Amino acid sequence: MTLFPLARGAGLVALLALAACLNAGAQPAYPDKPLRILVGASPGGGTDILARVLADKFAPVLKQPVTVENRPGASNTIAGELTARAPADGATLLLATNTAQAVAPHILKLKYDPLKDLQPIGLVAVMPNVLVVSASSPYKSVKDLLAAMAAKPGGFKYASSGIGSTQHVGGEAFNLATGMTSIHVPYKGSSQAHIDIISGEVEMMFDSTSSAMGQIRAGKFRALAVSAPQRSPELPDVPTLAEQGVKGADVSTWYGLYVTAGTPRPAVERLSAELTRTMGLADVQSRIKALGGEPGTLTGEPFAAMNRQEFDHYGRLVRDARIKAE
Repeated sequence: MTLFPLARGAGLVALLALAACLNAGAQPAYPDKPLRILVGASPGGGTDILARVLADKFAPVLKQPVTVENRPGASNTIAGELTARAPADGATLLLATNTAQAVAPHILKLKYDPLKDLQPIGLVAVMPNVLVVSASSPYKSVKDLLAAMAAKPGGFKYASSGIGSTQHVGGEAFNLATGMTSIHVPYKGSSQAHIDIISGEVEMMFDSTSSAMGQIRAGKFRALAVSAPQRSPELPDVPTLAEQGVKGADVSTWYGLYVTAGTPRPAVERLSAELTRTMGLADVQSRIKALGGEPGTLTGEPFAAMNRQEFDHYGRLVRDARIKAE
């Protein structure tokens, strides 16, 4: 009779030991700590706006605080490098643009590989760039601008959010397509460049609609042309560059969400699912369209493939326009 209680006791000990082993090997559900979204641009720009939209939507569902950290400079690559070097636990996210993911690697010597050291989650938005001047400037069209540039060779400046940014590439593509020469003036973010555009210190900028739309609506910028094949629904009266005789200079800005390479697959899948859910929300889609863009629909490998194609495309454009670090 005494054997059965002993057997039951031994069995209970074994079950407890097995449970302890299973618990020791189990991974905590993702996310188990606060998250941060790194942004390679200053507060107030398009990247910052979109990052804060994602943070607001992610936090309640992921049940963790989600903060946005601005690390501007070096064509958005400072934030990229920090994300690439962060622990691969899914706690550090990056909202990047094609500036850092496809353009800057062909111009700057980076300490990380954007295609290998960052895990793509998904496309957030695509925004056409728009050629803007100060609302107080005398230029009412691209024709007016080109006439003034021809009368003062090398006397015009264009602003950008940094060397290797899409604004930089857009300016050089415009020079290449028109045969004109304008001087590049890089800033650490679009919002800083806006100050000098408005004052007339710098004549023009090929900014993304996400960053320029607020100044256009406020009457501080005049939009001369959309740098895309079609007009923007948010700027229906602004013709494209091609409509005004400038072809081959279209440059758009896209925004994608990334995480450190090597992040566990469950975390990557959770982030991908959360991004898909967020991009399907009516208020998020309305916000992106109000910025002149289109919400992203690609996640995972299709988005990674797009990134690789864009990397090759901008590599050719950088070589053709002979863009170099200044």
